[in-house]
Amino acid sequence: MTRPPALLRRSRGGTTLSRMEFADAAAETDVPVSTALKVQVDGRPVALFRDGDRIVAFDDSCPHAGAPLSAGICRDGEVVCSWHGFRFDARSGECRLYAGAPSAGIREVRVENGRVLVAR
Repeated sequence: MTRPPALLRRSRGGTTLSRMEFADAAAETDVPVSTALKVQVDGRPVALFRDGDRIVAFDDSCPHAGAPLSAGICRDGEVVCSWHGFRFDARSGECRLYAGAPSAGIREVRVENGRVLVAR
């Protein structure tokens, strides 16, 4: 069996690449269809959503007002914050409500053997 290439993360200085590490966050079957599953990754809250046939992970804090994104929903390719309706692209975290709107933090996700692995 051939393993996929390791995901690499660029260091803050931009000159060194390091292997991206993943944490086991949940069972794939525990992630609901439209709402979120709140999990902890290295002590930090992360919201897992289903976006069609894939699972996406967001840092569980809306950059607009700090609301827990895990209280929101994922609909039509967007994660919607429950407090003020800010919408974030489920794949990039980008908010397109207005020019300069803050983007939400996203994390790489892998699903292996029925487990959801989230980048640390």
